[in-house]
Amino acid sequence: MEPLGSEETAPRTGGLVSRAVQLSTVPDRRSALAAADSPRTFWSAPGEATVVGSGTATTIRADGPNRFRAVQEAAAELFSVGDVHAGALAARPRLFGGFAFHDDHAGSGPWEGYPGAEFVLPRTQVTYTGGEAWLTVNDVGGEPAAVERRLEAEIERLGGLSDPGPVGTPPGVTDRARTTSETEWRNSVVAATDRIAAGELRKVVLAQALRTTLGRALSMPETLSRLAGRYPDCYRFLFEPEDGSGGFFGATPERLVGRRGRTVETGALAGTTGRGDTPEEDEWLAAELLADEKNVHEHELVADAVRSQLEPYAASIRAGERSIRRLATVQHIETPITAELADDEHVLTLVEALHPTPAVGGLPPREALRTIRDTEPFERGWYAAPVGWFDAAGYGSFAVAIRSAIARGETATLFAGVGIVEDSDPDREWEEVQLKYRPILDELE
Repeated sequence: MEPLGSEETAPRTGGLVSRAVQLSTVPDRRSALAAADSPRTFWSAPGEATVVGSGTATTIRADGPNRFRAVQEAAAELFSVGDVHAGALAARPRLFGGFAFHDDHAGSGPWEGYPGAEFVLPRTQVTYTGGEAWLTVNDVGGEPAAVERRLEAEIERLGGLSDPGPVGTPPGVTDRARTTSETEWRNSVVAATDRIAAGELRKVVLAQALRTTLGRALSMPETLSRLAGRYPDCYRFLFEPEDGSGGFFGATPERLVGRRGRTVETGALAGTTGRGDTPEEDEWLAAELLADEKNVHEHELVADAVRSQLEPYAASIRAGERSIRRLATVQHIETPITAELADDEHVLTLVEALHPTPAVGGLPPREALRTIRDTEPFERGWYAAPVGWFDAAGYGSFAVAIRSAIARGETATLFAGVGIVEDSDPDREWEEVQLKYRPILDELE
């Protein structure tokens, strides 16, 4: 199918046709992803169904500052006419994809093939939920009978997948190249803290990129399986360009927003320390983090901004208790935030309102984004931007794409950033960036 989006909209030859069935045998997730057609999609999140997407029935693309609205409008058109038999809520057709961090995203270098926004309706979707597996086959403009025949063929194909065996080893890293030297980093942090002291900024998140050369081409199914073992409570994702040449993947702990009915779930995740070698050291580091003035200040800036960004849409907002979020290599300060919507807002409206949070951008937002653009010597692309899914009802789930990398062949570029406030120390912030590379780097080395 031709792409739908802000630049050009494909002529409609018919509506969405979708059929779903529960599979009698649950196919192995790694095998299903390995056997999927390009572009492959993978989404797994705490409390949600896991989805493996194969190919594309149609694609929505958009660029520029209006890309959120353009995607929403194109999706409304897509879902407006349809012949959908989902069978179960989890098996309903969904659009999967994400947005670029910056409005003027160029899509060059490693980000070639990733526009300012792209959402794929998978041609075939396998959904894992509650110990069950559902198969969904989608088409746009096709005949129901043809979709039903393809459904039967896919049932047979999935039933024939073999056991993949043990998860493979990482490909190994043979070379690394940093985009930012320690001297350049120190100068950037000092310049940012000077601007904060002068009242021009309150906070800015500066990031680095690490280009790695691998011992062999990266296997996405194997890598995502290793990430699942280490980070089961994170949002794990894969989005490939249409030609299948590589993929953007990660395991992020940071939810941007989820919407079901009129209930919205989001939160603040900011303030970082390492993990201890013993439970006692872990507790000591966590207590030190909660008492650290710099980290608590950074966290409060994020929490206050999230509440402020939601207020125009919410009938009520409630913040949960501040706590420590423990991951394999780091600990974060976390505050869950729940809102009840005053009106029936689409999840993409909330995504646009919240992006970028001060956890990945800064305050004031416009000045922080300008500082990031002027300072970082690389293209963020989809790093630290919203990725996720939504459906015809406007429900959906989005994460902030940190702890991520983009891979092509035997090259993977990793990204990590830290929040800079007035009393930030360049050396400590450098060390924190290296710590944040570990979730992905550990699965490559």
